[in-house]
Amino acid sequence: MWTFSENKNWEYLETRFDWVKRMNGVEQDKRYHAEGNVAIHTQMVLAALQNEADFKALPAQEQEILWTAALLHDVEKYSTTVFEPDGSITSNGHARKGAQFARKLLYLDGKVPFHIREQIVGLVRHHGFPIWLFEKPDPLKALVKVSMEVNTQWLALLARADMLGRICIDQEDMLYRIACFEEFCKEHQCWGQARSFVSAEAKIHYLQHEDSYLDYVPFDEPQAEVVLMSGLPGAGKDTFIRQHYADWPVISLDAIRVKWGIKATDKAGNGRVIQEAKEQARVYLRKQQPFVWNATNITGQMRVQLIELFNTYKAKVRVVYIEVPHQLLFQQNKNRDAIVPAAVLEKLVHKLEVPALWEAHEVIYQIK
Repeated sequence: MWTFSENKNWEYLETRFDWVKRMNGVEQDKRYHAEGNVAIHTQMVLAALQNEADFKALPAQEQEILWTAALLHDVEKYSTTVFEPDGSITSNGHARKGAQFARKLLYLDGKVPFHIREQIVGLVRHHGFPIWLFEKPDPLKALVKVSMEVNTQWLALLARADMLGRICIDQEDMLYRIACFEEFCKEHQCWGQARSFVSAEAKIHYLQHEDSYLDYVPFDEPQAEVVLMSGLPGAGKDTFIRQHYADWPVISLDAIRVKWGIKATDKAGNGRVIQEAKEQARVYLRKQQPFVWNATNITGQMRVQLIELFNTYKAKVRVVYIEVPHQLLFQQNKNRDAIVPAAVLEKLVHKLEVPALWEAHEVIYQIK
């Protein structure tokens, strides 16, 4: 069984991890956290979680996943906390940054199975989601997406522990919201599982059309097929393409850079590279010819822009995410024609956002 720390004593964790120790210095708004700083709150959350009957009923491995997520859920309040002019204290964006921190921490650890790591990352990223679900513009669509990223049953457990592990005047209201979240999940077949669809086309149609129905089955078939590669430099995307798509045309951003003599660090030049690549893609899309788009595509923002372009031409999009262990990544990067400086590669590791199942018709994970 994978475990983050055999010794879960707080004093021990402080001596082992600097980021645990620094929680002591992060203040919180007393209206929502009268218990004190982030360290105090986190300890109370861990205690509340371990006292929950539903947590105790989970298998040991699942308990370890939730415990680790609870330990990490507010880790980036350190970098996001702001003392506002009106005297309030905010930490906007701490969940998103915390997810990035968690992914990098567990990736560099080298011992965490991919599926376990990504569940922990998802729990950290969405730990406030059950409370704020019904304030979303489209709560059901938001829930469907989250259910494809993280186990919603675990998410509710973490959210409840997060609320019980604090002193605040609105605790009962927040716990009621979490209970409503649970019922909403069960009503729409998202409780502890990803919401399923009759087809990939039905999934994409629902997620990309504001007025679509959850169980609507579209009659239109995709007109073309695109494979969108995703992965850090040196992960092995080129090798995968040679093995599985050798007879498909490939649009390679690296190849265009080499052709034009543009460095990867040249922002203006990279804008030209991407525009050229998109023009090549449009040629294939108009002819309904399948092709591979080969680039890192390590953030959701990068991928969504391309997938929207492909979907405009009614293409079926398959995202292939490639990942290798950290040490192997740096070794393979050194053997590439276009070597990425080690410092740059480290920054890319921190920025990495693994593709979610809702992003495309199909998402394939190739993990070594």
